[in-house]
Amino acid sequence: MKLTNNFSLSEFECNCGCKMPDDVFENIKELAINLQYIRDYINTPIKLTNAYRCKKHNKKVGGSNKSQHILGKAADIQVKEIAPSVMADLIEDLIEKGYIEQGGVGRYNTFTHYDIRKTKARWEKIN
Repeated sequence: MKLTNNFSLSEFECNCGCKMPDDVFENIKELAINLQYIRDYINTPIKLTNAYRCKKHNKKVGGSNKSQHILGKAADIQVKEIAPSVMADLIEDLIEKGYIEQGGVGRYNTFTHYDIRKTKARWEKIN
């Protein structure tokens, strides 16, 4: 099922294969719209390495009990031609300009975290 021009529901599903709850699906639709804006802005495909995670899978991968992934409000992304730190800066800029929703931006070595929690949250976990 297509959610936006470039994102399908399957890209957001939990990696354990469980069924996504309806309330999570509503959040995923909103997240997909924001990611589509980013994708259109950079004009480059975005790979989702993680999006929705059920509580069991979240625990298995060491995620926080309060992870936005559990709610379907977060995605970890990679862009082939853009370094994660540059991607995080770009997302920060788009949030600041009001083009995408305020939320969390996490900086990691191999990916960038973006979520739509409505409040500002920033962190860095780079080795």
